[in-house]
Amino acid sequence: MKKRLPPLNWLRSFEAAARHLSFTRAASELHLTQAAISQQIKGLESQLGTPLFKRLPRGLALSDAGLAYLPAIHEAIERLSAATDDIFGQGRPKLITVRVNLVFFTSWLAPRLERFRALHPNIGLRFTSNIWAGEGYKDADMEIRYGQGSWPGMTSERLTWDELFPVCSPSLYTGEAPPDSLETLANHTLLHVIGYEEGWGYWLKKTGLSHLDTAQGLQFDTLIAALEVAAQGLGFALGRSSLVEGMIASGRLIAPFTPRIATSEAFHLVYPDRPYLHPHAELFRAWLLQETENQFSDSNS
Repeated sequence: MKKRLPPLNWLRSFEAAARHLSFTRAASELHLTQAAISQQIKGLESQLGTPLFKRLPRGLALSDAGLAYLPAIHEAIERLSAATDDIFGQGRPKLITVRVNLVFFTSWLAPRLERFRALHPNIGLRFTSNIWAGEGYKDADMEIRYGQGSWPGMTSERLTWDELFPVCSPSLYTGEAPPDSLETLANHTLLHVIGYEEGWGYWLKKTGLSHLDTAQGLQFDTLIAALEVAAQGLGFALGRSSLVEGMIASGRLIAPFTPRIATSEAFHLVYPDRPYLHPHAELFRAWLLQETENQFSDSNS
């Protein structure tokens, strides 16, 4: 026979006390007395027939049963809270906030957003730039970051599998054929992007050109700036295949050299490592992963 579902107030008291490992702090969060929290948890333990906490001389610890029970209760309360806010909160649904790398948004995501809007016209999205480091995760449901894919406390899902190759404006070769030799890069300005581990030094080493001087050139804090300067004819940027397809197709950039080097760095969808993701954020996540899968399949077909 199934156990009767415990009262919601008892479950809320347990979840708060388990998060804080303190009846006092749980009472403050729920605007109850410590005695009320203690009484509700005793009632819950009695109904379930097992202790959920170990009462220690200097605090609390979860029992094995409490550790097993907490994730399910936390997720259920989060879902109830989100659904209540969406349906009854201030008369409008929640906006899903996505912090996004600027070049990824401009070159990859923006051209595809119309497809998401066609599928989910009632989901509100707010995009903010993550150009400035150190702002944390305060106001975002998820983020698109560039790197190796490992960030403490975060779930990370890879979005791109890029190849690196030099790109420049076709104006650099007006009236003449593109060069056959990579050595001609020494005659041009190289456009560097700060913060990319696999930049010009990496590419030149992989192509046997590490002897070329890369100290000279221009530096930028975003790839989108470097690509725009390259399109204006000031030098060579190191393009990432997923991001420069549109600029090459439109004729603003060309890729005059053959070698393409795979990179382990990539764009990743990142969000806090917890069991609950807002339903609208989950729909955006699923759509984004499907779009990247489609692109990867098309490029390998």
